Amino acid sequence: MKTICRMLGLLALMMVLGACGDKKEDKASSEHKVSADSGRTEITYWYAFGDKIGENNENLVKMFNDSQDKVLVKAEFQGNYADLHSKTQAAFAAKNAPEVTLNEIASIGVFARSGMTEDLTPFIERDSDIMLNDFNPGLMGNSYVDGKIHGLPYLRSTPILYMNVDMLKEAGLDPAGPKNWKEFEEYLRALTVEGKSVGMSMPVDIWFFEAFVGAGGGDMLSEDEKQVTFNGEAGVEALEFWKRLSNEGVLKIPAGDEASAQAVQDFANGRSAMIFGSTAGLTNNLSIAKENGFELNTAFMPANKVNGVPTGGANLVMTAGLSPEKQEAAWEFIKWMTAKEQTIYASTYTGYLPSRLSAVNSEEMQNLYKETPQYKVAVDQLEFGKARPMADSYPEIATILRDEIARCLLEGTSPKEALDQAASLANPLLK
Repeated sequence: MKTICRMLGLLALMMVLGACGDKKEDKASSEHKVSADSGRTEITYWYAFGDKIGENNENLVKMFNDSQDKVLVKAEFQGNYADLHSKTQAAFAAKNAPEVTLNEIASIGVFARSGMTEDLTPFIERDSDIMLNDFNPGLMGNSYVDGKIHGLPYLRSTPILYMNVDMLKEAGLDPAGPKNWKEFEEYLRALTVEGKSVGMSMPVDIWFFEAFVGAGGGDMLSEDEKQVTFNGEAGVEALEFWKRLSNEGVLKIPAGDEASAQAVQDFANGRSAMIFGSTAGLTNNLSIAKENGFELNTAFMPANKVNGVPTGGANLVMTAGLSPEKQEAAWEFIKWMTAKEQTIYASTYTGYLPSRLSAVNSEEMQNLYKETPQYKVAVDQLEFGKARPMADSYPEIATILRDEIARCLLEGTSPKEALDQAASLANPLLK
């Protein structure tokens, strides 16, 4: 078992998935007690990201508190996923962790195997109303750790393609978007106008690389997660494709800590016609398009040999070591937050995937898909969704890989050399 300090070191390197705006961080409470005034069991819930995502969390917590008089939840913003994870681990070590928090799905195994999150299986087996088979099967892969459920899908996503329809039409392109790598390259070339705009602005993001590797029929790690496979044929082909498009000037690769924000800004200002992004950013991107006077459309990540896309986002987890009273309060909150009605609300408010099949098939969501079909793209794409690796060292491996890909794209290392170098550094971490 890795020590908590080791886990803290690994998770401090967790990449930030998606370009989500932050807001001022709240001070975390260290008191988790039964309120003498209200008679309600008080628990704390920590979440990541601000803007529409933060508003969604705050709104749902208020709705939960107003819906009953037994549990009182205090919601607290903790930054991005990396911030949230490191703070949760520090708080756990100090014995004042929140009772409920988010785990980015690749970190579910790290937290569970280090003893920081509770096995939810007994609660699920006890409560028939949880209806586990109602959760979308494409989102459950990152819920299980060694055969036990340590988190339930909450704010879940896939990467999708966002497009400026006005620019596509001006270039004579189908607004439905490219379906495969060949068409994607054709779109990039047609949309690049020297001195004015580029086909796409794309930061070096491991999530996007996972999608391209998956499209080539490959995986990031071996099935037993004991060695990396991202330097195989599918990975090399993906990075060679990116590098060629970048060298030819039709794919812009922003650099630095603000690369993701730069890509979004390029898209908003019409300096790029397309970006990749999380479905979680849909409502925000629709607002950006409206503010800047252009029509927005969404499409699947482009296929290559197959359609293959990683899932993303976070699951709700219960921290370990709680009193029975706190456990019951935390479980009631998790159940409520992942129920059909709240799933519909969160998906509509943010663009995140509805994790419940009953939510997808509900009248509310079906009407939304008819009125705003951009919401349905990620839902349909989930048919080809794949769980993210949950090896304890994957966050650290992802950072190593991102750095080597950046060197390849920005400094001239060959794709094969870059991926082999990343593999040589990553494999010892898995062993």
